[in-house]
Amino acid sequence: MTGCRPAPTVLPPSLRVWLGLIAALAALVVVVLGVLYAGHSQPGRVDRWIIQPTADSVRPPWRYVALATDFLGEPAGAAMLVVAAVTGCLLLRRPRAAVLVVLGVGMTVATATLLKHLVGRTIHGDGNLSYPSGHTAFLTALALIVALLATGRLGLGRTAGTSLVLAAALVAGAAMGWAQVALGAHYPTDVLGGWCTALAVVPATAWLVDRTADRLDDRTADAGRREPL
Repeated sequence: MTGCRPAPTVLPPSLRVWLGLIAALAALVVVVLGVLYAGHSQPGRVDRWIIQPTADSVRPPWRYVALATDFLGEPAGAAMLVVAAVTGCLLLRRPRAAVLVVLGVGMTVATATLLKHLVGRTIHGDGNLSYPSGHTAFLTALALIVALLATGRLGLGRTAGTSLVLAAALVAGAAMGWAQVALGAHYPTDVLGGWCTALAVVPATAWLVDRTADRLDDRTADAGRREPL
């Protein structure tokens, strides 16, 4: 019986330590901001410094750009992006990566939703929970996952891989964060919280996917070796 080549990991080994440290720091930021703004319904000092010239004041054509970006975080737009990413992974014969897309995005959005209810910060009325920004968390998570897969496929080292992952997260988070603040949907600190939520959840989910898949592969290999000839 010939051995099978192991499936490529979704969390490149060269990035595990650095992304682990970044995830821990991001989780700390999420907690600190959540404690600071728990139960608040007004912008904080940092928010007031940023939000005055941008909140709900963006004009066409930039308003159309903001609305289009916001759509990517809505259920229909998010579903389109996830389906496209999963399809790409399957076409590249990377089922483990497809699983990460679904679980990574799902866990990030679920975490952001849970935090909204725990923190209880609101904007424009009691029914509009705002911290952290789920839109920002979603797009950042998807960008992180795509960057992780690109890093593994291109065989990038620690420095180049970490730079690519962080750059993708920064671009996606900044784009969606700008749209959310410009449209008056979130405070800037909500955006930061959503960005950090993705940075904390995605690496942990990727590690879990790899660990679970490796265990299943080992069990399958062991069962194959025990089969009678």
